[in-house]
Amino acid sequence: MATMATQQQTAMTVPPRQRRRGINWTALIWIAPAVILLIAFFVYPLIYTIQLSLQNADSSAYVGLRNYQQIFTNPNLLGILKNNLLWLVVATILTVGLGLIVAVLVDRVRIEGVIKSALFIPMAISFVSAGVIWRFMYIYEPANQTQIGLLNAILAIFHIPPQAWTINEAFNNFSLIAVYVWMWTGFSMVIISAALKGIPDDVIEAAKIDGASRLTMFWRVTVPMIAPTLGVVTITMIINVLKIFDVVYVMTGGNYNTSVVAMEFYNQLFNFGNYGLASALAVLLTIAILPVMFLNIQRIRAEERTR
Repeated sequence: MATMATQQQTAMTVPPRQRRRGINWTALIWIAPAVILLIAFFVYPLIYTIQLSLQNADSSAYVGLRNYQQIFTNPNLLGILKNNLLWLVVATILTVGLGLIVAVLVDRVRIEGVIKSALFIPMAISFVSAGVIWRFMYIYEPANQTQIGLLNAILAIFHIPPQAWTINEAFNNFSLIAVYVWMWTGFSMVIISAALKGIPDDVIEAAKIDGASRLTMFWRVTVPMIAPTLGVVTITMIINVLKIFDVVYVMTGGNYNTSVVAMEFYNQLFNFGNYGLASALAVLLTIAILPVMFLNIQRIRAEERTR
C-alpha cells in the first residue's frame, strides 16, 4: 500500500507537460509503421509522379506545365476527357438511380431476396470477366450472315439491322457504360435497401394517415430519410467511374473513340513510353478525385456532429 501511494504521489509530482510528452512518444511509436508505409507507398510515389509530369517523355529535360497544356489542347486528349465526363454523369446517374428504384420497388415484397440476389450476382464477376462476357453479347456480323451475338440475334428476330455496338461511335461509349451499370447497380441497390429498412415504421404510417400518395412518400419521406446513404453510394460510384479502365481495355482497347483517362495513361506509359504525359494524366486523375474525397470527409464529420 505504501509503495502504491508513493507511485501515485510521484506521478502527481510529474509536470502535466512531461506526462503528455510521454504519451505522445508512445503514440508515435504505435503509429510509426503506418506512417512509414504511408510515406513509402503513397507520399513518395505521388511526389515522384508529380516530378515526372513536369519532364519530357523520357524524363531527360524539364518542360514545366507543357504536359498539362497538351492534355487540355490536344483534340484527342480533349475527346478522352469528354468520354470520362460522359462516364461520370451517365454511369453514376444510372447506377444510383436504378439501384434506388429497384430497392424501393422490391422493398418488403415476397420475392425480395430472389431479386436482390439476381441483381447482385454480377458483383461477383471481375471487370475483365464482365468485359469478355459482354464482348460475346455485342458480337457483330454483317446483315446477310447469322448473328451469333445475343443482342444482334434479338434484333434479327424483329428484322432490325444488326448494330456494331462497340465500333459505332454514335453509341459505343454507352454500350461500355451499360456493362458497368450491369455490374454496379446491384451494389447500389443493396446499400440503399439497407437504408430503407432503417426508416421507422411510424414515419411511414404517419405519411399514409396524412393521405400522402406513393410518389409523395417517395420524394418527401423516403429520399430525405436515406439522403446520407445516397450520398455515400454516389461518391463511391464517382470514384469508381473516374478510374474506370478494365471494361474499356478488354472490350475496345480504347479504340473507336472510347478511351478514358486511365486507358490513355496506360497507353502513354507502356505502349508509347511517354512518362511525362502519362504522369500528368495520373496527377490529373488524382486531382479530380480529391474534391470528391473532401466532400465525403465533410459529410462524415457533419453526421458525427449531429449524433
